[in-house]
Amino acid sequence: MPVHPPAELIRFVRRNSPFYAELYSGLPDRTERLTDLPVVPQAAFWQANTPRGNRLLTGPLEEAVVFKSGGTTGSPKFSYYSRDEWREFTTSFGAGLVDAGLRPGHRVADLFYAGDLYASHTFVLDALHRSPVANVRLPIGGAAPLESTARTLEQFGAEVVAGTPTTLCALADHLLTSGLELPHVELLLFGGEGLYQDQQPLLGKVFPNARVSSIGYAAVDAGLLGRPVPGADTRVHRVFAPETVVEILDDHTGEPITREGVPGRVVVTDLRRRLMPVLRYPVGDRAEWTDAAAGRFRILGRAEEGVRVGPVSLYTQDVLDLVRTTDPEGRIAGVQLVVRRWDGRDGLVLRLAYDGNPAGLAELSASVVAALHAARPLYPEAVTAGHVHPLSVDWVRHHELAVNTRTGKLVRVLDERPHS
Repeated sequence: MPVHPPAELIRFVRRNSPFYAELYSGLPDRTERLTDLPVVPQAAFWQANTPRGNRLLTGPLEEAVVFKSGGTTGSPKFSYYSRDEWREFTTSFGAGLVDAGLRPGHRVADLFYAGDLYASHTFVLDALHRSPVANVRLPIGGAAPLESTARTLEQFGAEVVAGTPTTLCALADHLLTSGLELPHVELLLFGGEGLYQDQQPLLGKVFPNARVSSIGYAAVDAGLLGRPVPGADTRVHRVFAPETVVEILDDHTGEPITREGVPGRVVVTDLRRRLMPVLRYPVGDRAEWTDAAAGRFRILGRAEEGVRVGPVSLYTQDVLDLVRTTDPEGRIAGVQLVVRRWDGRDGLVLRLAYDGNPAGLAELSASVVAALHAARPLYPEAVTAGHVHPLSVDWVRHHELAVNTRTGKLVRVLDERPHS
């Protein structure tokens, strides 16, 4: 399946997609460069991309596979791939698995989620099937009981375990509670969400010989985004070229960033997809180039990820970093920010998953609260002024952390305030 030159793809979508025809109606007929196109407005994109009366697709829905994305928003969004597009998508991603560490003969457990039109389990299984190296595939899925999953990994001597960080940590917590280790596992492949440093000590306790790597950077709506790059920083990826064009745009000017180390928002163009075209589509993540010439970039997290408690704004990543530095022994295996409202004021609860040993948790709670107060003095000032409730800590086991019921991904921020 060919990679289409941008000029040809632009002409095609203007002729065949009512959405893109309208979006580009003010552009010259011979517009040929991607940077001359507007960034796709996401709200309008999904309003046009409906199961019935679709105005985004370039032809009738007669041969395709359909997946659901955007599950965390509560309003499902559907993505479509033709047979050839799906084959090319998974083949390219499968080639990237070699960069992640897949080796001939590896026995790979696929713990991603399946069903309800969710793509990840099928996607990873097909990518493994089309990978250039032979492998043994164990399609366990993310919803299988942890006892059964652990037994299957033991029975087959699985060397690679692939899943979301939340699933991997839930499995690790189960193994730790059961007093088990899996030393035969060589490689943990995570995807679907970022793996935070606060999760790695738990994984190391039960997978003592396993290296951790991104499985690759992709999304069912946006398509291919980045191949894993070997190294200590699992956030670094390399553009899937020539299949896709990844741009990092300046937050203020909207212009493409070409210098290393300058953060911006990620947009992607897929030069192969034609049924559901993706041209300058905002992925929803932030990144920075680490080697622009080589197409290497570092993922920096979601474009807008934070929480506001009364008058106090907190960035999720800042809180995660604070918790990690306050926990040198690696006892905290997961963090959630829970925002509640009672007695007319907001309050923040840090829900922290611990390693099962209750000793010293009170002291660790006090250290975490003190560190956050020192880094964000506006919070204790707001408490003193009566604007918000004091910060509190709630200790739980990892399996008690809230996850998205459909995708199984850890929910970093829970807003439990009434919205009416």
